[in-house]
Amino acid sequence: MNRLLYSHQQSNFSRKVRILLAEKKIDYEIKEIDLRNKPGDFLEVSPIGQVPVFVDADGTTLWDSTIITEYLDEKYPEPAFYPRNLRARLECRKWEELADALGDNVIRLWVLNMTNKSAPLGYQIASKLVIDRIFPVFDRQLSQSDYLLGGETWTAADVAALCSVAYYSLRFTEDWKSKYQHLKNWFDKLHERDSVHSTMPKKCLKVSRSASSFRTEPLVAGLLNVLPVPP
Repeated sequence: MNRLLYSHQQSNFSRKVRILLAEKKIDYEIKEIDLRNKPGDFLEVSPIGQVPVFVDADGTTLWDSTIITEYLDEKYPEPAFYPRNLRARLECRKWEELADALGDNVIRLWVLNMTNKSAPLGYQIASKLVIDRIFPVFDRQLSQSDYLLGGETWTAADVAALCSVAYYSLRFTEDWKSKYQHLKNWFDKLHERDSVHSTMPKKCLKVSRSASSFRTEPLVAGLLNVLPVPP
């Protein structure tokens, strides 16, 4: 049985797994999933209907990008993307979770923008505020070292952050590069790697409004206008 990855070319979470598979030189087949018309065989292996899903040669089937990347690092340990030391590993997972939160909120904001006439403004505000908080956290961390954990090589935390930041660029804008220089330098340097460059998402559909157009103050004012006035 060949290894199989159910994926979507633009998915930041699928890209996390594809980068690790490439770095570890693991052979696999890829099955691109139309997320608007999910096939039955995909839903059989992914009851939640989300990519990525990885099926190993022995039939082991996993969903959720972090579960998959941890599994790959345990079964195929070279090169390592999670530290073996417990405290360092927890630190890696902490930064990976922050990166995934960025990705989740970018996806949510993009979807809300696509349906902004029906979505409450409060949801857009919440996602935009989270995104705006996370970018400078990464930039400050990278002002102290070349990688998020401060070591001499990248880890799963860097992979996750790279994928989420790239997804923001795909869906919205690269204006963040002029504001966060340390993050930009790290991002550009990692894109020199074959595993990163070869998995870059392709642009196809762009939203009519950029994330940067969602300034918090007007959104809050608009939200307050539709909220009931307290007695």
